[in-house]
Amino acid sequence: MATKRTPSTTKKSARKASPSAASTRTTSAPRTSAARAPAPAAKRSRAASSSGRTTTAAAAAPAPAAAPAPAPAAAAADANRTYLELSEDGGGSHKFYEVLIDGTKVSIRYGRIGDGGQKQEQKFRTAAEAIAFAQKKINEKKKKGYESAVMGVRQKRAVTRRTIQSKPSTAKRAPVLWKFASGAAALGIYIDTKLFWVGNQSGAVFAVTADGTIEQQYKLPDGVKCIIADDDWRYAGCDDGNVYDLGGHVPRLAYEVEENVDIFWLDIYRGKLCVSDADGNIAIFDHENETNWRKKSKGSSGWMVRADEKGVYHGHSGGVTKYAWKDGKAVWEAKTDGSVLFGWQEASDVYAGTTDDKVYVFTKDGKPGVVCDCDDMVYSCAASPGGKYIFGGDSSSTIYCFDATGKRLWKLATGCGSAYSMQYRDERLYIVTTDGSLACIDASEEAIQKAQAGDVPVARDIKAPAKIEEIPSTQLETTRDTSKGVIVECVKQGGKLRVRVVSPGFKSTYNCQFPRNIRVEGAKYVVDEVREVEGGGFYRVLGEIRRLAQ
Repeated sequence: MATKRTPSTTKKSARKASPSAASTRTTSAPRTSAARAPAPAAKRSRAASSSGRTTTAAAAAPAPAAAPAPAPAAAAADANRTYLELSEDGGGSHKFYEVLIDGTKVSIRYGRIGDGGQKQEQKFRTAAEAIAFAQKKINEKKKKGYESAVMGVRQKRAVTRRTIQSKPSTAKRAPVLWKFASGAAALGIYIDTKLFWVGNQSGAVFAVTADGTIEQQYKLPDGVKCIIADDDWRYAGCDDGNVYDLGGHVPRLAYEVEENVDIFWLDIYRGKLCVSDADGNIAIFDHENETNWRKKSKGSSGWMVRADEKGVYHGHSGGVTKYAWKDGKAVWEAKTDGSVLFGWQEASDVYAGTTDDKVYVFTKDGKPGVVCDCDDMVYSCAASPGGKYIFGGDSSSTIYCFDATGKRLWKLATGCGSAYSMQYRDERLYIVTTDGSLACIDASEEAIQKAQAGDVPVARDIKAPAKIEEIPSTQLETTRDTSKGVIVECVKQGGKLRVRVVSPGFKSTYNCQFPRNIRVEGAKYVVDEVREVEGGGFYRVLGEIRRLAQ
């Protein structure tokens, strides 16, 4: 049984990583790269010692066999490889940086310790230039506190996963039309006009149609916390601390959240990333992944963040706080009796599901609205356009519907676990649940009346594929065809790599939001589409990305 999520169990605990030992907080196994070197002999010796083996006198034991000399190729690879780590006490930085020189090519891999990380490659005219570049990058990192380390000694820090206790419902069954079994507990959901998105805790993301066709599928490096829509872009927030763009067949790295942030929830508005964390902080990052501002709310466990043109709405253990975009100033604060576990927004209102069995409604000006009473902790909530109907999902595998006055209209069982997240669209309520289902519920008055009388349809079951290929976010096809798409170029500006559009008809001074882990100075790329963000100031790429062969 999963741990019941309350303020006391979800608040981030203090984390400390010593130079020679793994972090003591181990709620999930560390992810390792397939290309990772084997553990050093010293580590194997410590493991043998801990198993209880002892030696008496050296003369009584046979002489150990001499270790074989490393193969020349392996020795050369080790000589050309530099591995550094930066790990701070108290939950600070915990990341690695690896440089490999292979002739005239330099490969750099970096990320959070225990993850496969991101990889960049750069070629030079001579081996001497490659060595000089590599040494420069190594020195830069050492100045920032990185030190030489043995890969695999320090372990990946655990992330706070959203686990809840789900009890069976005693209510009558809801009219479920179809269910898609994603394969693991699912938190991420987004409902388009034709595609229904689900992301689960094993890192699988699917976009399915109403007839059960799987139009898109991805395997991300870690569990999916949420699926976000920003205009025509679809993103997945992942437990590895990254946000991935799902616009092409390869999931592209859109944002990298700082490794010392224990992410709880995310939202994106006009290219700006809003991050809520375990400690009750809210942070805003721009399209170049640079921090705009960061604030601390009067609470912890920030399971809600929603954004619109008016501001950012942050739900936490103390209630809901609205922040101004410009400077992060708190515009208003609204208390709730219980901790906020989920949030939703419509044009004029925000909704907060809480631990005290309620869905609270506040206007976007901070005025309290109706309060909807459920019978157990509310793990998710939603509303119809204009707030005509308000929905809640509790820890007892039950969903509720209220009218605009807060009057309960009905209560029905999901039949597939408790709803982690939900969304309403065109008389259908879509939920993702603890058993991994994406379920479509007929929320029309006729269907609900029949369900209350015990008459429900037989739900159509849709199965996920047995295995999904994990495609690295750095995988990049090349092309020579420039007849279709837009050409962009990676340039260095002020010591940073930026991407500008070079095709005619675009503003040459605008930066373009572009995956940082595939940027190579001087390289050109062909992208399907480039759009100026609403409000101006920069471009975003949409669709596939290919490197232009030169």
